[in-house]
Amino acid sequence: MKKTWTIGTRGSKLALTQTEIVLNLLRHAYPDNVFHIKTIKTTGDTVWDKPLHLIGGKGLFVKEIEEELLKGTIDFAVHSMKDMPTEIDQGLSIGAILKREDPRDVFLSLKHEKFGDIPGGGRIGTNSLRRKSQILHHKKSINVIPIRGNVDTRIKKMESENLDGIILAYAGVARMGFGAEIKEILPLEMMVPPSGQGAIGVETRNDQDLLFMLKPISDKISFEEVTIEREIQMKIGGGCNVPLGINAAINDKNLTLHVVFGREDGEILMKDRQEGDTKESKKMIMSAVLKLNRCR
Repeated sequence: MKKTWTIGTRGSKLALTQTEIVLNLLRHAYPDNVFHIKTIKTTGDTVWDKPLHLIGGKGLFVKEIEEELLKGTIDFAVHSMKDMPTEIDQGLSIGAILKREDPRDVFLSLKHEKFGDIPGGGRIGTNSLRRKSQILHHKKSINVIPIRGNVDTRIKKMESENLDGIILAYAGVARMGFGAEIKEILPLEMMVPPSGQGAIGVETRNDQDLLFMLKPISDKISFEEVTIEREIQMKIGGGCNVPLGINAAINDKNLTLHVVFGREDGEILMKDRQEGDTKESKKMIMSAVLKLNRCR
């Protein structure tokens, strides 16, 4: 096998930070190999004047990177798993999922200590229909303001757009070094994250040598959790354009599954929490899918 490898990624600060994490793990596992990073501009990086759900949702941040994987101009691709569509090219596979960061959402604010302090008519910034649905479910009088951008950009917009706060993924905030800005980690009972949130995935071609190379950096439990979440999402469809939250958490042999599905106006159509042995994961998945399909 060759000993020089190219890792593809988006050029955003968070994407590069996550790719450096993968790079360091691979260098530690294979000290005699050389790993390079190649930044690739995706559709999601070129359209900033529209919400993601209006321009395609999931897949916007991966298509161009996957094309380079298939061409062989890169060997591995680093993704935020929440950005990954459930169906990928048959020539590609998710070869590794790193040990997952806390998948929950967090509340940041320059005005309030917790989400519950926001007054009627307050302004919350988020670009996610999932977050919007759950925010309005808890407090109908809040004005949800669509914002996009990197973590630091969104934090700056709290002041420039006079927001009462913003809601972001804990993982992105922590990885970018803004953990001190967090006012509150939102519990799963209030805000269920999307499938894959907090997880870094490494995609490669369906080549046994490439897949074998990724085994040392993959976390078994995180891989299983994200696989469960993606299976539910795949069975019902929908990505960024659907107010759907899915979270699977495995502790020892116990699986806790949270699923929420709602409308953009805050009406929650289905909220489900299951707990059981990981051996029962297939039954739990099907139970959640059946409940979701009944209310769609």
